[in-house]
Amino acid sequence: MTTMHEITLKVNGADYACEVEGRLTLADFLRHQINLTGTHLGCEHGVCGACTVLVNGKTARGCLMLAVQADEAEITTVEGLAVNGELNDLQQAFMEHHALQCGFCTPGMLMTLTELLEENPHPKEQDVREAISGNICRCTGYQGIVAAALAVAEQRDC
Repeated sequence: MTTMHEITLKVNGADYACEVEGRLTLADFLRHQINLTGTHLGCEHGVCGACTVLVNGKTARGCLMLAVQADEAEITTVEGLAVNGELNDLQQAFMEHHALQCGFCTPGMLMTLTELLEENPHPKEQDVREAISGNICRCTGYQGIVAAALAVAEQRDC
């Protein structure tokens, strides 16, 4: 018999009250229960970083966290970064600096760098590289990703 749990949480500013199985991951909840498919599932072991979301402003692996653990939390997914339907500055910089190719790692990278830039508005290249070291990208060689993050930090300084 499956145990169901009531959870309430805020995702990208919208309130949700849902009944979920105790074993449902946060990534599966986001993708299948509220149809936010920007959170990607890669390894499902917390290694690749594709499922990274912000939980109360801090990065978390959506494949490792249970939805019930997010009860009463504020979740931000890649879909929540855009403002009034317009890409935010980091998303725009990813385009301008060719920081995405296949796009599979992009949501996790964006969420990881969102936290970094919030905590460290003036990161050095090494800070960016360290922050994204837990996010795997097979396409870009990371140069464009690092350049995009540094460009946003510089732009926000102005």
